[in-house]
Amino acid sequence: MNIKITKAYRTSSGEALSVLTGITRIEIKVAETDKLYHITRGRQNRQLDNEEEPKNMTHPADAVRISEGQEKEHTIHIYIDGSKNEHGVCSGSTIYLQNKRMRQLKHKLHDRCSHNQAEQMAVVKALQETETIQINKNILKTVLIHTDSRTALDSLKNLRNRNNLIEAIRKKTIAMEKEN
Repeated sequence: MNIKITKAYRTSSGEALSVLTGITRIEIKVAETDKLYHITRGRQNRQLDNEEEPKNMTHPADAVRISEGQEKEHTIHIYIDGSKNEHGVCSGSTIYLQNKRMRQLKHKLHDRCSHNQAEQMAVVKALQETETIQINKNILKTVLIHTDSRTALDSLKNLRNRNNLIEAIRKKTIAMEKEN
């Protein structure tokens, strides 16, 4: 097909013809489609960050309160970070309870995930783990999340952003606030 489009000789390389026409080679397109199918619909439990369905979205009145600054009066401090490099995509978080390290979490994400998704996944997993921490009932359980991800903070503030991970953070935060 590329030979006919470019009117080149049949000895021309397929890669060069693909560059000239801007058409992806069929083998690459088939492999890409197969991989995407197995990620989204196959037996592997991996998700791309799609928009949440409207029926599962949080109500706009249930807004997540985000305060930026150095507040010290919290019982639980969570430090999160995400990374993407040639070795893959990972996220991690460390949970401190009254200045004592309680848990350290590490998660490997699919290679198609972005750095921002890794940061957001770290928040989701840390919030899920925070629910399991038992503290004295006389002490109010407050959580402060330390992050260097401006994108994650801006995504949480933007009520039009309805991606799965952002919605998961909102839902978990709202549920935790309702449980005090």
